[in-house]
Amino acid sequence: MIHPLQENVAIILPENGLEEKLAQAERENRKLSIKLGFDPTAPDLHLGHAVVLKKLKQFQDLGHQIIIVVGSFTARIGDPTGKNKARKPLSTEDVQHNAQTYINQLSKVIDVQKTKIVFNSDWLDTLNFSEVIQLLSKVTVAQLMHRNDFNKRFTENIPIAMHELVYPILQGFDSVKIECDIEMGGTDQLFNCTMGRQLQEVHQMPAQIVMCMPLLRGLDGKEKMSKSLNNIIGLTDEPNEMFGKTMSIPDALIEEFINLTTDFSIEEKTTLLSRIQEGENPMNIKKLIAKNIISQYHDTAWAESAEQFFINQFQNKNFEEKVYESVAISSLKRTENSISLIELCHQLKKDLSKSAIRRLIEDGGVQINTVKITDSNEEMELIPQTKIKIGKRGFFELV
Repeated sequence: MIHPLQENVAIILPENGLEEKLAQAERENRKLSIKLGFDPTAPDLHLGHAVVLKKLKQFQDLGHQIIIVVGSFTARIGDPTGKNKARKPLSTEDVQHNAQTYINQLSKVIDVQKTKIVFNSDWLDTLNFSEVIQLLSKVTVAQLMHRNDFNKRFTENIPIAMHELVYPILQGFDSVKIECDIEMGGTDQLFNCTMGRQLQEVHQMPAQIVMCMPLLRGLDGKEKMSKSLNNIIGLTDEPNEMFGKTMSIPDALIEEFINLTTDFSIEEKTTLLSRIQEGENPMNIKKLIAKNIISQYHDTAWAESAEQFFINQFQNKNFEEKVYESVAISSLKRTENSISLIELCHQLKKDLSKSAIRRLIEDGGVQINTVKITDSNEEMELIPQTKIKIGKRGFFELV
């Protein structure tokens, strides 16, 4: 029987580290310091972030100290993305805005009042150049080249900027400054988290252990959940939107969503997985997952309401009977009383990029008054009572 804190964890380094840290905390009668760092590069949290946050909540419920390290310094220099290029650095204003939005949304999962929130600019901004050089001297280039994306880019002669090599060292130094016991992250953060262990040892400190959670795949069923890929379920999404998005996940993601996004008991999860294996309609299981997710981030009443809305909107009604969101023609930006279909859809569904909308149109995913339109450049006359369906869940009526 595994410890509840080990449930769903993909990597614990070293393997017996969690047991040792818990025993140490008990011997010393103290709380463990559990670190989660993030660079506020985008202001919205989603279910992928919640996988790690929910594990932090387990530690918090046991009385340990959660420390959120906001990368107020590191976000300004741009971190390696793992996609053969560095992420664009943010301005100080962007960092402050996004960080506050993140902090506000953390309360969806953890108790912010019991959480320590620190900003790494508090110590990184104060380092002089001599101290920076001394810090860099603790790590070799060979060690940095063990990071997979660095190694791949180096062997393929793809440029690696010096600031990218420095980034993991700065993240590791955060662990030194807060005297971290356990650092949490996704599996894509394993290298950066282990850098914290190394730098703590160099500074003659007890080395933190690393706990990495699996990366939740997004609605496309392929890539990890990411706002840039538009495949997310946001923690602040409206209940009806949450329900509809969950129902749209590929059947292959059901087990992953049961394990990583719900708060069902282990016994309930086992039962649901058995029902799938026995051939039950996947839609039934998705509805239970969707209601559970909404109950966590809204409440059970909203979950019931969202299920009923989904049934009425998508299962029991034809095109004419759907519930449409009214959009005033006067609110649309255009030069004449007409607009291209792709521009109209983009203004109605601002969460979709124009390239995503173009693909949707070409694939027959857009209807105007029950007629599928596949030419994204077609000019649309703006006439009241025109009904527009965009994708599976976007229903609008011009008024």
